[in-house]
Amino acid sequence: MFRSLKSDFAIIKERDPAARGIFEIIFCYPGFQALVMHRISHKLWTHKLPLIPRLLSHFTRFLTGVEIHPGAKIGKGVFIDHGMGVVIGETSEIGNRCLLYQGVTLGGTGKESGKRHPTLENNVVVGAGAKVLGGICVGSNTRIGAGSVVVKNVEANSTVVGIPGRVVHQSGVKINPLAHSALPDTEANVLRNLMERIDQLESDILVLQDLIKVKTNRKKKDIIIGESQNLRDKEIIEFIGDN
Repeated sequence: MFRSLKSDFAIIKERDPAARGIFEIIFCYPGFQALVMHRISHKLWTHKLPLIPRLLSHFTRFLTGVEIHPGAKIGKGVFIDHGMGVVIGETSEIGNRCLLYQGVTLGGTGKESGKRHPTLENNVVVGAGAKVLGGICVGSNTRIGAGSVVVKNVEANSTVVGIPGRVVHQSGVKINPLAHSALPDTEANVLRNLMERIDQLESDILVLQDLIKVKTNRKKKDIIIGESQNLRDKEIIEFIGDN
């Protein structure tokens, strides 16, 4: 228990520059409070004590806004930042040094029995509002972007974004858990590619127009081409950025 507390203090000081001391962490960090209370309720749960672990878990939810089922297995050095709205299901397993932000759900996908909640291996980062659902496994050193919904297994050293979650990067390089701005904008990249393709097709059509005009002596205005948006349009640039 004391070793777990020591690792909890260490990870919070490492990953939260706002943490100024042990007493501030103890009294002002709901994620830390929820984990301490969970370790007590989990111990009671493993001894098959009826009702009391669930009551303690329910009280912790009321106190901190973090709901952790007493059956969940949580490793050392886990940090639940802010914590409000975090839900961790009964058969969830969280490895060492994982980082969960507010609104994260480690939940199930139905009424199936057995292992129905996710397993997060070591050093996984789950962004704010992300949902990891079902009895899947998320490999170590993986980063899940804010608001993503992950329903399939993810290999180690990956970056996952979107709904449903898609692996957009995979390498053997250890991630920086706080580098949220480094997540790729996959939707913007797709739109940018589509708009560039449309521009190219419009250019090709204009060339064909000129060829038809030369061969048939038809006036250019007789050939109608729809006016599509392109990368120069203000609303497109505002959405995907000008990089």
